[in-house]
Amino acid sequence: MLVRRVFQLEQRFERRLAQALDVNATDLSAMEHLMEQGPMTPSELATRLEMSTAATTHVIDRLVAVGHAERHPHPVDRRKITVTPAPASVRRAFEELSPMIAGVGEVAAAYTAEEQRVIAGFLAGIADLYEELVEDESSAS
Repeated sequence: MLVRRVFQLEQRFERRLAQALDVNATDLSAMEHLMEQGPMTPSELATRLEMSTAATTHVIDRLVAVGHAERHPHPVDRRKITVTPAPASVRRAFEELSPMIAGVGEVAAAYTAEEQRVIAGFLAGIADLYEELVEDESSAS
């Protein structure tokens, strides 16, 4: 039940973050990929979002229109473009995320190193389970 509660609260937090950044959930997911992975082509972003390139183009258009992303020429292939997160948007997102990040650090600091290893092992096991289930789903398709 606690894992479910954390999952539900994480979803609420992401909705609040999307609202604070004035984007929808899909656009927020695109922003997260860009902030974590750095510049990428629209097709690379489409793959990460598991969306068509046409739909991803609409996501990029919306992010560019509100100033959250920028299009730049690809550094190697002049036929391509890369999409990068706008620096001001990255700062804004981290302003929203920093209390949560700091809070998680404080919670973790309350445990001994051994307890942290046990908790990390549990969370890794949960992540592995989800990954296995997602892989099973994609191979069944």
